[in-house]
Amino acid sequence: MKSRLFLSLTIPTLTIGALAILSTGCSHKVSQQGPPAAAVTVAPVEQKEIVEWSEFTGRTEPVDSVEIRPRVFGYIQEVRFQSGQLVKKGDVLFVIDPRWNQATFDQRQAEYDQAKSEADRTDKLLANNAISAEEAEARKSKAEVAKAALDSAKLDLEYTEVKAPIDGRVSRALFTEGNFVSGTPGSASLLTTVVSVNPVYVYADIDEATLLKFNELVYSKKLGTADGGKIPVELQLADESEFPHKGYIESFDNKLDPSTGSILLRAVFPNDDSRIVPGLFARIRIPLSERHDALLIDERSVGTDQANKFVLTLSPSNTVQYQAIELGPLVDGKRVVRSGLAVGEKIVVNGMARVRPGMPVAPEDQVAKSDNTKLAQK
Repeated sequence: MKSRLFLSLTIPTLTIGALAILSTGCSHKVSQQGPPAAAVTVAPVEQKEIVEWSEFTGRTEPVDSVEIRPRVFGYIQEVRFQSGQLVKKGDVLFVIDPRWNQATFDQRQAEYDQAKSEADRTDKLLANNAISAEEAEARKSKAEVAKAALDSAKLDLEYTEVKAPIDGRVSRALFTEGNFVSGTPGSASLLTTVVSVNPVYVYADIDEATLLKFNELVYSKKLGTADGGKIPVELQLADESEFPHKGYIESFDNKLDPSTGSILLRAVFPNDDSRIVPGLFARIRIPLSERHDALLIDERSVGTDQANKFVLTLSPSNTVQYQAIELGPLVDGKRVVRSGLAVGEKIVVNGMARVRPGMPVAPEDQVAKSDNTKLAQK
């Protein structure tokens, strides 16, 4: 009886212990599996022949800008343009009441006709000794004075039509019909302004270090040139992501500004579609290297570790590794790599926030992912 009781008590105890051991072993096996590998997008380091650029903030200005002022006084009779209109050289913008000037012109014409008639008879009268030589000379001088007065009156009459001196875009009319305007030199009334449209200037302040590097490349003839030996530059407006406007460097100023350590650059850009409006702020970039092979990576792949830049590279075992790099400028949307990477190496471009150095990942090629997205959209 005692042995049976012992056995019945011992068996359940052993069974519970065995279950505890089995349970502990199972939980340990599950914990060793760990979380699944994080999905990341990778892309290879590219090699491409490029020209490095340096970017500066610039401002656009018209090549020609003219203040329209009258040369005679009078009342505005007519305004012949709309605000902001494109005008051609010689187009009439304002008409000043011409009646006073017309009357003056008619008077000077009559005076000249009379003086000329007397001067024309001078030689015949002088030959017949009807007049003295002094009187003959006086008649000829009188005719010349009358001719000068007539020419002046003719100019004043022509100036009653205020014309555009250049092709361009006109501003608003600062004086409208019925207003009196003055044509006195030095205090003539400002009627409007006209600015040229095509081409346009772009001004930018270039720092001393950039200027020295640029000059060195120019003197060594390492910079590419366009037609006529002009050095190309590119322009980006505030609403543009690329640099679609192509121009050329026209000139540098003749000295640096000692207060800022910079020099003023002027570039010329064609403006056939009138998209570049004078007065805009824009980005301008100038070449600062000869054409050479460079390593390029996606800007999104670059991380910052205090003052250092780094990327996460993909190892053959599909783990990511920390790699410090030295960067160059941005070219065509890609960042130039000076050192730290080799062509063909794969780096993480999407998903950096989910991984750490040494972690396993599930990489997907950037090109393949892009193709799959386009197929899904179709």
